[in-house]
Amino acid sequence: MRLPRKPLNWLLIAAAVLVFPPLGLAGWKHLYPTVTGDGWQSRVYADEIERVSALIRDTDGVLLASQEYLHGKGTVLRLTADGKRTAIVTGLYKPDGFASYRGGIAIGQENDGKELLWLHEGKTEPLFTGNSIEGVASDGKLLYAIEDRDDGRLLRYDATTGKVEVLREHLQQAEAIAVCPDGRLLYTEKKKGHVKQWQARGEDNTLVGGLNEPGFLLCDTKGVWITEDTTHMARLLLLKPDGELETVLSHLRSAQTILPEGHGHYLLAEQGRNRILEIAPADDAS
Repeated sequence: MRLPRKPLNWLLIAAAVLVFPPLGLAGWKHLYPTVTGDGWQSRVYADEIERVSALIRDTDGVLLASQEYLHGKGTVLRLTADGKRTAIVTGLYKPDGFASYRGGIAIGQENDGKELLWLHEGKTEPLFTGNSIEGVASDGKLLYAIEDRDDGRLLRYDATTGKVEVLREHLQQAEAIAVCPDGRLLYTEKKKGHVKQWQARGEDNTLVGGLNEPGFLLCDTKGVWITEDTTHMARLLLLKPDGELETVLSHLRSAQTILPEGHGHYLLAEQGRNRILEIAPADDAS
């Protein structure tokens, strides 16, 4: 179902625009409801999750969500089907990236000098230290991480040797990283508004540019999913295999992780509204 529109919001926006044009514009951006693109439908899956950012399913299939708080106040929540929410990891510094790794979950911390953690059998242990690690991805054997800073690095970690290799450096607010089913390694530079494909030799290819603060990537059979981590007017985009860039959702606020759920369904963390959305094809009746 499509998200309901709120008539009262429209009246408030109209009044603000007429009386205080600059404030009215800000109010319009703040209150304008999410718009779902043609061929898609969306609904609120869970709400009232402050600073929601990363999403993943654990080995039991239960949804985990991070709360991206500063100063050791970050948490990982376990959200069961009955609506119960339990903090299973606390004391984190801006937990902002999850990846399935070696039977557990890798957790990035977006704070300088903090460890990338491995959650396994209810316990966490450090794998290596980075500076503002945000995006995390794995190809099943190796773990990739990227640093969200003005002089960030793209890192590759091999658990068998404990070695951390720098694949790229001097990146500008690189937030997202993804390993595609075909083996491509993609990353974003939020400040430059583009998605790049890493090359083992030579310069990295620009896959798409002109984006508004791209913050998360997901590769699947439909193409490359891109979320925009901007406070207002953010989008969920799908770069199809034929090169078409489709807008699936618009007027989002600080979109974060998109998680595939099977049968064409996806979950999207919308941090600016403290909620998780579910997205599905428009003709899906479930």
